[in-house]
Amino acid sequence: MTLSNLTSRIPGFHRMTCEERLEVVAAFAGLDDAAHGQLAAPGNIDPHLADHMIENAVATLSIPIGVATNMRVDGRDVLVPMATEESSVVAAVCNSARQCYESGGFVTSLSGNLMIAQVQLTGISDPENARLRILERRDEIAAACNACDPMLVRLGGGFQDLEVRVIASRGGPMVVTHLIVDTRDAMGANTVNTMAETLAPSIENWTGGRVFLRILSNLADRRLARARAIWPVEAIGGAGVRDGMISAFHFAEADPYRAATHNKGIMNGVSAVVLATGNDTRAVEAGAHAYAARGGRYSTLTHWEITAEGDLAGSIELPMPVGLVGGATKIHPTAQACLKILRVATAAELARIIAAVGLAQNFGAMKALATTGIQKGHMALHANNVAIAAGAVGEEVGRLAAILVEKRQVRQDIAAAELARLRGG
Repeated sequence: MTLSNLTSRIPGFHRMTCEERLEVVAAFAGLDDAAHGQLAAPGNIDPHLADHMIENAVATLSIPIGVATNMRVDGRDVLVPMATEESSVVAAVCNSARQCYESGGFVTSLSGNLMIAQVQLTGISDPENARLRILERRDEIAAACNACDPMLVRLGGGFQDLEVRVIASRGGPMVVTHLIVDTRDAMGANTVNTMAETLAPSIENWTGGRVFLRILSNLADRRLARARAIWPVEAIGGAGVRDGMISAFHFAEADPYRAATHNKGIMNGVSAVVLATGNDTRAVEAGAHAYAARGGRYSTLTHWEITAEGDLAGSIELPMPVGLVGGATKIHPTAQACLKILRVATAAELARIIAAVGLAQNFGAMKALATTGIQKGHMALHANNVAIAAGAVGEEVGRLAAILVEKRQVRQDIAAAELARLRGG
């Protein structure tokens, strides 16, 4: 294949094996032996499984899994696997959890396992009447939804409630039906989507309108995970540190520009556990950020206060649509191993632990910002990555990283020069 006839039109690509696809891609991109070998190297997932998880698979990407220690959640000590490529994330959770461990760790709760499916109805001249016509069919709707997944009903889940909203839009009024479904230990996307699609023709018949979208909402505000903890003022470095952290929170609460980074720090921890357990990081992230804007202005997912005793109290609340059954959670062997490390028996337990990790992550970031600055700890860990990228091996990595930190110049060009100096070049 030459540059002049490169084409992404590859008939039958999806029917090839992973190995065959990789050969085609390597030829297309002109990959050298090193890049080809890296993509062909086996990971901790069988290529056959990868090929059935997504389309057109050619390789797997390994992300480090670290384990957060010091976590005490609802009186139980847990080790928490976290999959992330970012330095200092796991360390921040460990350090934050240690500082509230003796005061009891994290107390958590969950609002429930309810997910929402939306059915969008358009072309209605009398939307308020249509809304009532749908609400009058509640029993029929419940029966139709539950018939989609009898096993879920036997497990105590299934249809729970019905909401119908009239929404003003640029294209005219829409009547939007919300199916409220208890998905138990599943994230629930496939279940609620099936229910919405099953119900759509009936809604059209009852109202004379036309249904377009029939899909879940990722704003899972009926599935809120909550966590709180107390950090004794003496354990965190005194009243000055506490007050600096409170000031940082007030900044984030008041300013969306700051809140975006504040919440991103929270999601560093949340998404790492979601990914390690094979759950949908995009769904959790979308729901969290939408929830942060529920008041009409983007704000914080956490809240920080000073107790009557002068200690620092933190809390978090965010949607947490995660599961233990279905999707990658059920079939990915590494995700299964991570769930065994967590020793959770229900999706609710998993959601609550993830919320606690998010709170711990936020504590760590705010404390760093209020004291030494975020770069000191982060760059000290990042220096190892820079050293490796510069070509350091073995003991050179630690020595070079220490030099970069001491110089306060964690940069690729400085690393290359210092590595040459270490080697006597």
